[in-house]
Amino acid sequence: MFVKTVIPEDATGETAALYAEDIAAMGRVMAATECWSARPDIIVPVESLLHQIRDGFSLGLLNFRLITFVAARLVPSSYCAHVYFRALSSMLGRAQALAVHRDYHNAGLSDQQVAMLDYAAQISRNASEITAGHIARLRDLGLSDLNIADIALAASFRHFMSRYFDAVGAMVEVEFLDDDPEIRATLAVGRK
Repeated sequence: MFVKTVIPEDATGETAALYAEDIAAMGRVMAATECWSARPDIIVPVESLLHQIRDGFSLGLLNFRLITFVAARLVPSSYCAHVYFRALSSMLGRAQALAVHRDYHNAGLSDQQVAMLDYAAQISRNASEITAGHIARLRDLGLSDLNIADIALAASFRHFMSRYFDAVGAMVEVEFLDDDPEIRATLAVGRK
């Protein structure tokens, strides 16, 4: 980490409670959580917003993670690419998660999911180029305005989070790294 953060042993109050949630879920405090402790007044609202977006995501957890993974690759964020590859592998299987990373158009996803990821990718590349035609295509595939807003929110939020993680020097934890060195290298889309 490039900035001074609150280590778990020194955490108090709301920061300690957030750290305890990480420890209960993963056995450790993630760098992604710890890096926010440099701004203790921000850590709780940011974590709360993440949980609100993810837990209330109108298209379900799998699609939230697909969007996050594709956006992380385009940021580019090695940290988030590794973390979300691991999460997707547990939901889809490692082979399909790799296929999503290589080219989600040929990864066995539904037409709706591919269109969703095309939209998320366009947000990641240049949201100012999105037109009413992009939105019409999503609606034609059965996505509601709430779904479309959620896709935009998830992709945009990932950029905010990933850029902050890189800016303060968060490094991916060993347990999120794939066992295969070639896959690890492939997922290292940003900082090595």
